[in-house]
Formats: sequence, structure tokens, C-alpha cells
Amino acid sequence: MALYMLYEAASGYSLFLAHGLDEIGQNTEAVRGSVSDMNRFGKVVQLVAFHPFESALDALNQCNSVSEGAMTDELRNFLELNLPKVKGVKKPKFSLGVSDHKIGSHIFEVTKIPCESNEFIHELLRGVRLHFDRFIKDLKPGDLEKAQLGLGHSYSRAKVKFNVNRVDNMVIQAISLLDTLDKDVNSFSMRFREWYSWHFPELVKIVNDNYLFAKVAKFIEDKSKLSEDNLPELTEVLGDEDKAKEVIEAAKASMGQDLNPVDMINIQMFAQRVMELAEYRKNIHEYLIEKMNGIAPNLAALIGEIVGARLISHAGSLTNLAKCPSSTLQILGAEKALFRALKTRGNTPKYGLIFHSSFIGRASARNKGRMARYLANKCSIATRIDCFAENGTNVFGEKLREQVEERLDFYDKGVAPRKNIDVMKSAMETANDDANGDGAEPKSEKKKKKKEKRKLDVEVEEDVAEKKKKKKSKTESVDGGEADGEVKKKKKKNKD
Repeated sequence: MALYMLYEAASGYSLFLAHGLDEIGQNTEAVRGSVSDMNRFGKVVQLVAFHPFESALDALNQCNSVSEGAMTDELRNFLELNLPKVKGVKKPKFSLGVSDHKIGSHIFEVTKIPCESNEFIHELLRGVRLHFDRFIKDLKPGDLEKAQLGLGHSYSRAKVKFNVNRVDNMVIQAISLLDTLDKDVNSFSMRFREWYSWHFPELVKIVNDNYLFAKVAKFIEDKSKLSEDNLPELTEVLGDEDKAKEVIEAAKASMGQDLNPVDMINIQMFAQRVMELAEYRKNIHEYLIEKMNGIAPNLAALIGEIVGARLISHAGSLTNLAKCPSSTLQILGAEKALFRALKTRGNTPKYGLIFHSSFIGRASARNKGRMARYLANKCSIATRIDCFAENGTNVFGEKLREQVEERLDFYDKGVAPRKNIDVMKSAMETANDDANGDGAEPKSEKKKKKKEKRKLDVEVEEDVAEKKKKKKSKTESVDGGEADGEVKKKKKKNKD
């Protein structure tokens, strides 16, 4: 059986025919040893046809299609033109070797050309790639390298190309940096408290906040120089006049030791670093909230920006999180406890990172597991909407949050929650109205208003009809009385 091989080069498609396979017995080791020698390899493999690409853009499109396992029309025409024709009933007397089984299966589905992909084919294609410039005689030195370099750059750019407004890598880096900053700010603040307490130990009990403590210490510097004249400025720093007076009184009777100017300079520099780090941590937090509202608005509206960012970071990306079932999302972050429970045959964990959500904390002890399962279900829905929706909106997240609130009320008070299909319908109507135009009323409200108008119109018409009937009855009664009077008058005249 003849063996043809398809090789996708940077400059075009090429088709090779392998001879003498029976002699080498299709031994992979033998082929691997003979590939490097062009004299031996050239006797086994020969070029049948070569089809160059029209342009760099055409090469990129062909390369993208092949990498995705799809056969283009150009490749199909090239194969049908240069390979023996395949008859429907008879089995073909040749096969086509390809580098990827995906493209091979697609070629077989469309053209019925038998394809194969194994180690033996890969070794032969490796030899073709190694000596490709010798098979194509019209290539100039350096042309193949330039084509490979240009196609490699363009292919990499196409693969890396993404929407800059929906980059979940920034969220992953931001939440990791935020966790690191939390630890660093906390440790540095405790170090600064301990350091400055040698000079002013009473300040620790008066000012509890770490950032405010560093700010006050930066303002005070040497406690001996603090006096009543500094009260307005200290009040502005602390934001509380009573605390400012307490600090001044404590400074007068402080038991701390005096520091030399060099130590005080170092302490003040360290206080400045702590303050800058705290400010930077605040900026990163605002940046993370902004990115989460742009990347996963529904997840952020449902469970919060911080917890949502932790879920995305732990899963690796928003797409990976969207692929996770709700049962996996529920215990995401508690893998050690899960495997320990499976190993010891104990109770599996009820929640992982979603434990930090306020919904779990508000649920009673016996309902925490139920609430975690329900919340994970809604988070899975919100994540998939965020991942695959074209237009970013937080309408679904708000509606899902309302559902979780109703579920909490159901567990606590027994109030029946709405059905999921009704909530999703209202969310879809609201999202469509928002997409059509800002300030548009939901369709349900419009229908209600139309029905009310119809009812009012019917009632008005009925009132008008009743009034007309009353007027007619009055006129008829008046006309009847006048007629009776005239008859009586005529009778009296006749009698006379």
C-alpha cells in the first residue's frame, strides 16, 4: 500500500510519497537513524506536489485552520488533485499520513481518504521538515527561515489576541497582590507599633487602627514637643477632638524612653512607607472592584468582588471556573479537607472559598450546607453568563442575589421563594430593555399598564352607557306623563 504524507510548511502545502517501506519494515528506530542522512532518506521519500500560499494572510488562515483540525477548500482541492481518486465501494490502495489525527479525521469525513497518524509517520515528517529546503529546488537561501519567522509571529499574535476589557489575568494578579499586601501591611504595622512603642507606649491603646497609628506617629514625631498648640492639627489627623486631647495628656505623662535623632528619622521613614503601602493597597482594591465589574459583573453582583476574584484565581481563569460544575465550585479552596475526608472516609467539606460570602455567615448552623449548595449553583450560573455573554450586564447577578435572599427567608421564615424560570424571564426582559435603550420600561410593566388602560376604557364606556340609559328612561317617563295629561283634558272637553 502506497503511503503519502501531507506536510504543512510555512510557505505552502506539500505532498510526499514514501517508497520502500516494506524493506525497512516500518521500524521507527530504523527510520529515526536514517532521517538525518539525506542520501538514505531521499531514496525513501520523494516530493509529489507543492502548493505555495498566496500571501502571508493566506498562510495564517491556513495555519489556523489546520491547528483547529479543519480542512480548508484550498487543502481539499490540493489533495483531490494530486492523490489517486477514491472510489466509493473499493478500498483505497493508499493512505495519507498527517501530523495530527484531528485534521486526519476531518479529511476522511469529507473526502473519504484514509489517514493515519502514528510515531512512524511523525518520524518521516520530521525528516521532511529537516530536509525540506532540498526537496523544493526553487527556494532561495533564507526564504524558508523568513517565511517561518513571519508566520510564527503572526500565528502567535492571533492566538494571544483577546479583548483587553475582559482580561481575567489582571484579576488573578490583582487578588494575589492584594493578599500579599494585606499580609505585608499587617506585619509592617505591627513592627512599627512595637518600634514606636518604645518611645510612646500609651499611643497603642488610644489609636487602634494601624494606618491611623502610623499617621499620628508621623505627625507627633517626638512626644516631648507635643503641646496644646498642636490640638487643632492633631484633631484633623485623628478626626476626633476627644482622642486628640487624650493623646496630648498621655504624651505629657508618658513612660516611654527618649530616642536619638537618627532613630527617630528611621522610625519616621518607616511610618511613611507603611502609609504609602496602605494607600497602595486601597488603590489596588479599587482597581480590583473596577476590573471585576468589567470582567464578571454578575458574579461580582452576586457574591462580591473579592470572593469572586478568589474563585477566578483559584480556578485559573474565568473560563475554567465556568466549566466547573456547581458541586466543584462549592468546595473550591477546600481540596485538602476533601481528600483527607475521602481518605479517612469522614465527612466531606460543605464549602470552600464561598464561605467568606455574607450569605453563609447569615445562615443558621444547620442551614449553612444547604445555603452553600444553593449559592454555588447560582454562582455557576452567573459565571457562565459572564463568560459567554457578549454584552456585559449585572442584571442576572442582581436577580440571582434576590433569589439567594429569598432562599434565606425561606429557611428562616418559611416564605416561599419565586421559581427560577420566572426570575430568569424577568432578568431577560430587563436585560433586553437595557440593551435597546436606557430608561426603557420592562415589557411586563408595559403589558400591565396596557391592561389597566383597557379596564379604565371599558369602565368609562359602561358609565357612559348607563348615563345614556338613565337619560332615556327619564325622557320616556316625562313624555308618558304629558300624553296622559292631554288625554284627560280632551275627555273633559268632550264631557262639557
